[in-house]
Amino acid sequence: MALSEEEQRRLEQLEALLTEDDPKLANTLRGTSRPVTVDGKRLAISIVGFVLGIALLVVGMQWGWFISVIGFVAMFASAAWFVLGRGGDDAPDREPTGPTSYSPTGSRRSGGDSSSAFMDKLEERWKRRQDEGR
Repeated sequence: MALSEEEQRRLEQLEALLTEDDPKLANTLRGTSRPVTVDGKRLAISIVGFVLGIALLVVGMQWGWFISVIGFVAMFASAAWFVLGRGGDDAPDREPTGPTSYSPTGSRRSGGDSSSAFMDKLEERWKRRQDEGR
């Protein structure tokens, strides 16, 4: 089903707002985001650590439970080091706006002037849409 001109115009406005608010998400939805790359050295070290952890886990079953615990910790640490270490490019571009507080109505708001500016912007857009609909 084809979109009407009004629907197409609204869709383009939504796309522009999304690109303005969160360009990384917009690129992901368009399919133009960068491919994930894996650091070969980090992968190799993680695999070796994981295999050594498995070996300690198995050896610990024969010699003592504390060696198995050390093996499990080594496996977990090597896997976590690999997964968490590749977050350099995936980290969000925005900085935190401040502590999060809760309003008496139960809604969650971020501290600082940025949240009030954001809410003002949303209210302005809402009023404009209501006026256009009349």
